[in-house]
Amino acid sequence: MADGSLTFDMPRVKLGNQGLQVSRLGYGCMGLTGAYNNPLRVEEGIKVLKEAFDRGITFFDTADIYGVEHANEILVGKALKELPREKIQLATKFGIVKMDPTKITVKGGAEYARSCCEGSLKRLGVDYIDLYYIHRIDTIVPIEDTMEELKKMVAEGKIKYIGLSEANADTIRRAHAVHPITALQMEYSIWTREIEEELVPLCRELGIGIVPYSPVGRGFFGGKAIKESLPENSVLGSHPRFTGENFMKNKVVYERVESMAKRHECTPAQLALTWLLHQGEDVVPIPGTTKIKNLDENVGSVKVKLTKEDVTEICNVVPINDIAGCKTSEALYCVSWRFANSPPKNSS
Repeated sequence: MADGSLTFDMPRVKLGNQGLQVSRLGYGCMGLTGAYNNPLRVEEGIKVLKEAFDRGITFFDTADIYGVEHANEILVGKALKELPREKIQLATKFGIVKMDPTKITVKGGAEYARSCCEGSLKRLGVDYIDLYYIHRIDTIVPIEDTMEELKKMVAEGKIKYIGLSEANADTIRRAHAVHPITALQMEYSIWTREIEEELVPLCRELGIGIVPYSPVGRGFFGGKAIKESLPENSVLGSHPRFTGENFMKNKVVYERVESMAKRHECTPAQLALTWLLHQGEDVVPIPGTTKIKNLDENVGSVKVKLTKEDVTEICNVVPINDIAGCKTSEALYCVSWRFANSPPKNSS
């Protein structure tokens, strides 16, 4: 098994063409304050973040919507006080006002964007945010209006780089025309590959880095749901891919990945992560975990080497048509980015 190590020299890569350099693997902070599991105590969350840094991970991802009353940003801010700020690439997001199982409420107006940024800076206890994402696209506000305000905040030094999440091709091009986009964050994994046909080529054309969230299939390829059980309060308890007949069908896919992972002397989770890492150096996954053991496992994925033939074989072992269930429990947003249409900017 390719395990993690405190002495492991984590590679660094360029994320996009605007100058941002990050660790080859990032860390998604969302789970620290609950979602797939019970929230950690603050001191435990800080410990996990410090352990991630000790293993070479310097790219931390949070959002103002994570946790109750911005708990995730507050936790990350406390951890940053115990870490060297200048060595951290801090990403956060704004735009989601409310999220429930059937609807996401989004706001992208200029005033709202600025107030969110000011709030995040205060909660995180920092003078600047390295990468500031528009978390979801407001289908009422032209993307140009949002971007113009973010562009001002770049000039003011409040943010260094701008990112988009769950945006479609037209929105990406229009946003990039106002100010260069550094990163696009999308759900992307061996069982969720919808972005490969349209968005990945577009990002490479424009020089935009790709940041996959849920890179281990919302933990599915970690195997806990199969070998143990999900926590009672986990949002995955109602996820289409983790329930009923779909789960039983997907279990067969997991077993195929597990068999292939054994051949490569790694775990299924590591195989899922290294497959993404082998999609290109412009692809920087942000797996999250609350356990140091899993953190070491994730770091170990960077050491796993695959040939082009191996990468193709993994795709064949996990054919998209064999995956049962929508990729998200938000049924109205199964392919949300395809319908994230920003209205045209009125030129008058």
